Amino acid sequence: MHTVKAAVRKLYVGREPGSVRFRYGLILFDLSTILFFIATAHLPHGRLLTALSVVIGLVILCDFSARLWIARQRREFLTRIYTIADIIVILSLLLDPFLTQSLAFLRILRGLRLIHSYHLLHDLRRDSQFFRTHEDAIVAAVNLLVFIFLTTMAVLVFFIPPGSRETPYIDALYFTMATLTTTGFGDITLPTPAGKLFSVFVMVVGVALFVRLAQAIFSPQKVRYRCPDCGLFRHDPDAVHCKHCGGLLNIETGGAG
Repeated sequence: MHTVKAAVRKLYVGREPGSVRFRYGLILFDLSTILFFIATAHLPHGRLLTALSVVIGLVILCDFSARLWIARQRREFLTRIYTIADIIVILSLLLDPFLTQSLAFLRILRGLRLIHSYHLLHDLRRDSQFFRTHEDAIVAAVNLLVFIFLTTMAVLVFFIPPGSRETPYIDALYFTMATLTTTGFGDITLPTPAGKLFSVFVMVVGVALFVRLAQAIFSPQKVRYRCPDCGLFRHDPDAVHCKHCGGLLNIETGGAG
C-alpha cells in the first residue's frame, strides 16, 4: 500500500516527464469539464447528459480521493475553498439522475468547478516557465473569468425565474458583461432593490478586475522567486541580483528567444 501511495504522490507532485504530462492531462480534463458544465447548465438532461454527468462525477471523485489520500495535512486540505467547491460539484453530478425538475437549478452549482482553476495555477507555477514569466497577467485573467461566470450563475439562480426566458444563460451572461463594462444598454435589467444593489456590486468589482488585468498586461512582467537573503519574491525575468538587497539570484530561465 505504501508503494501505491508513493506512486500516486509521484504523479501529483513529481517532476518527472510522466508526472508533468499526467498533471497537464488533468488540467485539460478540468478545462473540458468547466466548458461542459457551462454549455449544459440549462439544457434538458436526458439519458446521455445524465450518464455523462455521472461519469465525470466519478472521475472527479477519483481525483479528489487521490489528492486527499496523499495530502500531508488532510484537515487543511478539506477546509480549502476549492476542495469544498469540488465536494459540491461531485455531489451535484452523482445525484444528477435524482434531480427532479424543481431541483434542476442545482446543476448550476457545477460552475463552482471554476474555483478549482486556482489549484491548477499552483500546478502551472511549478511546471511551466511560460506561466511563471506571465503569471500576473494569467492570474488577473483567471480572476476576471471566474468572477464573470460565478456572477452569471448568481443572476441565473436569484434573478431569472425558470422558464421566463428562451435563453436564460445567455441573457444572464449578457447582463453581467453589460453591467461589468458599464455599457448600460438597459434592455436587460434587475429592477428590484436587491437586483440594483447586485448590479452596483458587479460594476465596482468588475471594473477593479478589468483595471488589474490591464495593469498586469501592460506593466513589466515579473517572475516569482524568493530572494534567499531578503525574501523579496518578485523580480525581472532576467534579474541576476536582487533589486532590494543586491543578493545573488538563481532564477530559472530559458534565455532570450
